[in-house]
Amino acid sequence: MNRFVFRLLGPLIVQTDDGPLRINGRRQATVLSMLVLYADRVVSVDTLVDTVWPDSPPATARNQIAICVATLRKTFKQAGVTDLLITSPPGYLLAKGEHRVDVQEFLERAEQGREAARYGRTEEACAFFEEALSIWRGSALDETPGSRLEAEATRLEQMRLTLIEERAGLMLQLGRHRALTGELTELVARHPLREQCREHLMLALYRSGQRAEALDVFLNGRRLLTEQLGIEPGPGLRQLHDLILRDSPELTRPPAVAAPAPTALQTIPAQLPAGVMAFTGRQREMASLDRLLKEPYNPHTPALATIVGVGGVGKTALAVHWASQVADQFPDGQLFADLRGYDEEHAPVSPAAVLDRFLRALGIGAPQIPADADERASLFRSLLSTRKTLIVLDNVRSFPQLRPLLPGGGRSVVLATSRESLGDLTGDYTALSIRLRMLEPTEATALLIKLAGADRFGSDPVAVEQLSALCDCLPLALRIAGARLAAKPNLSVRSLVERLRDQRGRLDVLSPGEGGVRAGFRLTYRDLPPEAARMYRRLGLLRTADFAAWAGAAVLDTTVWHAEELIDQLVDAQLLEVAEAEPGRAARYRFQDLLRLFARERAESDEPEGDTDAALERAFAAWLWLAEEAHRRIDGRRFPVSRAQAPAPDFLRGLADELVGAPMEWFESERTAVTDLVAHAAETGRAWYAWTLTQSAVPHFETKNYLEDWQRSAEQALAAARRTGDEPGEATMLRSLGSLAIYQRRYEQAEGWNMAALRLLRHTGDAGGAALAQRNLAMCARFQGDWERALEYCEAALSGFHASGDTGNEAHLMGFQAQIELDRGNVSGALPLAERAVALSRRTGSVRAEAQSVYRLAEVRLRAGERGEAGEAFEAVLRLTRGEGDRVGEAHALRGLGQTQWSQGLLSAAERTLRQALEITDELADRFLYARVETDLGCVDALGGQCAEAAERFRRACAAFGEVGAQPWRAQAARLLAAVQGVADGPGGGDAVGPPHRSFTPEELTVLLSDPAD
Repeated sequence: MNRFVFRLLGPLIVQTDDGPLRINGRRQATVLSMLVLYADRVVSVDTLVDTVWPDSPPATARNQIAICVATLRKTFKQAGVTDLLITSPPGYLLAKGEHRVDVQEFLERAEQGREAARYGRTEEACAFFEEALSIWRGSALDETPGSRLEAEATRLEQMRLTLIEERAGLMLQLGRHRALTGELTELVARHPLREQCREHLMLALYRSGQRAEALDVFLNGRRLLTEQLGIEPGPGLRQLHDLILRDSPELTRPPAVAAPAPTALQTIPAQLPAGVMAFTGRQREMASLDRLLKEPYNPHTPALATIVGVGGVGKTALAVHWASQVADQFPDGQLFADLRGYDEEHAPVSPAAVLDRFLRALGIGAPQIPADADERASLFRSLLSTRKTLIVLDNVRSFPQLRPLLPGGGRSVVLATSRESLGDLTGDYTALSIRLRMLEPTEATALLIKLAGADRFGSDPVAVEQLSALCDCLPLALRIAGARLAAKPNLSVRSLVERLRDQRGRLDVLSPGEGGVRAGFRLTYRDLPPEAARMYRRLGLLRTADFAAWAGAAVLDTTVWHAEELIDQLVDAQLLEVAEAEPGRAARYRFQDLLRLFARERAESDEPEGDTDAALERAFAAWLWLAEEAHRRIDGRRFPVSRAQAPAPDFLRGLADELVGAPMEWFESERTAVTDLVAHAAETGRAWYAWTLTQSAVPHFETKNYLEDWQRSAEQALAAARRTGDEPGEATMLRSLGSLAIYQRRYEQAEGWNMAALRLLRHTGDAGGAALAQRNLAMCARFQGDWERALEYCEAALSGFHASGDTGNEAHLMGFQAQIELDRGNVSGALPLAERAVALSRRTGSVRAEAQSVYRLAEVRLRAGERGEAGEAFEAVLRLTRGEGDRVGEAHALRGLGQTQWSQGLLSAAERTLRQALEITDELADRFLYARVETDLGCVDALGGQCAEAAERFRRACAAFGEVGAQPWRAQAARLLAAVQGVADGPGGGDAVGPPHRSFTPEELTVLLSDPAD
């Protein structure tokens, strides 16, 4: 079997036994690079789409990713490898197996070097570092575009530079300063703002007898930092500069001297507990803690770090692991105390009790230990002022508990863990704060494999990923799952995964006895203030992926301002986290799954059933009110049709402009939440919320082409309405599915949905809803070429809209009537309808409605021969649609503008415009619009004398029109095809040498397009 070597540290290369493997195309290279970077981990299709198209992915993006993966599989199969790329929902996985990845080899050698350095094996560490650096062939991921990959390349480059600096530090320890000066000089020139590199160069030059050059390196660096960043050099550079000026003996490497034997008063404590088995990952956090050892000596400020995180995330494990790794750098010992800040059975330990233990460990006899707590703290600080001691304080509850245990300064280091942010440290104390998150997916799977054994997962590489995800990558949960597999050889990984998939029992599986995950969460929950605890458990009732602060106001029935305060408390307690959000947008929050399940348990246990139902009702009502308000602002028409607008909930009054002032942006931020709420409402018998939320979101689904969201939501709401006997809801969702089918050019199916909807709407007496169904049926009739039936439905719908005062839909329908008259060849009848539609739509204040009406007017003006006015109108539509992010409207505007341009003889401009439209139709996967653009491009070819090319485009247009049942347009394309075929196949056409014998004129093609269908 062929063994691949994937090389990303330079241009992408897949090396085989027979030489490099050819990867064709930018997309394939980008997809493969991401899969290799995350080898043995599932990369979702959404992630791959974002990587290939970071700005605006086409509607067919997911299909194109599937094609890329299929092509890569074919390429690998030709090289003899068939099991490399695995489909694993929600994406794909590159199963590394025995294949090699240069990035992983680089990281492995670097870690081996750091491990050797920690144990003083400096020569060995240098060798590992040099081997790691030799793997690089140039810039990482060179020639592979995409902002996501560029970020990965930047991250890898930073790792490389850091490793070069670490290697230089080791070589300085070995006395190889002369060999470093050239290399470091070049590195400083390329990266002038890296202070560590500049510091190494100064020391290497000084030790090489180049004192003046070393000082010059400092001065150049200081000038760059002040000019470019407005800051002074850091303390390390400044201290080294001062030492060089003084020719300090500290800059030479004195011979090692034996440390004096400890006396009775020099007792060296070694109190660190044993580390956890199979500690995994946390390399970034370990590197951050390592910086504590490099901080310059400050006699007045202690070197302090805090590790904060939710119970079970591994705070103590990280603190003890790092402390054990660096213990030999603290010759005066290590002190450890568990302050029991979150103990279920015991009160927090007092600082005085801890000081008593620490003073005894440092050699102070019991009679000499002061009784007064302040005096104990003073004695502790005095003892540590001349010592270098590591102090680990676990489970700190508050800053007052921690403060007396801090040294006054000196060379000692304090490492504290807590479940809550110790905010009082900011400002008065220099602190490194690490907010410990869940493990990275690769780290989580590595931990499971270490605990349960690689043989448990070898035959099912996907199961370990699923198990990690179901454990939320929480170390405590992973350890419980791994231990269960290790203790029960007959328990399959798949079986454990299935047990954990049951949300009702997941916490039971991960909480053996009275301990485990649930116990850790319970301690944090127990200590919440009552209102914050109520907020936490009620938010757990929601099934949305994330939410804004106003959702908290809804479940608690309080103000948004107060809800934000309580949510901040939950974030500080690590029970919620801030979701990533774009700058300038309101914060959104999310749960880890296990914390959501625990919150839901507490709600079921601690809340009366009526209170939970009321909280959910308020949440659904808030989302619905905002969605309907956003819909109104998008469409500028009365919404919802046929019922009065509900008043704003008390906690949202006066906030509409702030929350939905940009309605399309609001829908975009709430896109996942709305679809989650529809599913939640449908599952729990709240059919009314399910269908009204779906109805409100349709303008967003349509404008952004979120057709899967639209269909899934409408189908779920329809099923719920039928189960509960909600006829208005059933009718509305039937009509919505009919609108979606029209949007997808499935007219026969659309007609069926709308006819069923119309029957129900008439039965329920919903005149406005019936008018909407009749409008949809008019659209179906028009696309099938039945103008008379289309106009009949239009008249019926127009009467319904007028009676219900629905000006917005009345304007839309008038524009549609104008289009039908145009299709029939009645230009004079179409013009007043189109003008009236524009006037009415502008009265609504809806940009979307205005764009649609102006588009209809532009088409009428073009047919009337008013080409200049038509072009201006299409340009106006283009501005309106682009301002709203409406890709569908933009494509239609570009097509109309392109037709206007070729009818004016502007063939080059028309081709550019129409090719832009064609790109968007590819994104939207709109076969009808694609066929119309192909028709216009065929006209451009025919006008340019390229009749054979025009014929091919008209053939493609005929086929596409036939696919969607748009017979009138198919007839137009067929007439055009027949006209150009006679030229292309005649003398000088077809396969004959030379151009066709004649070209068409814009007038001839316009006549062929303008004739009504036969």
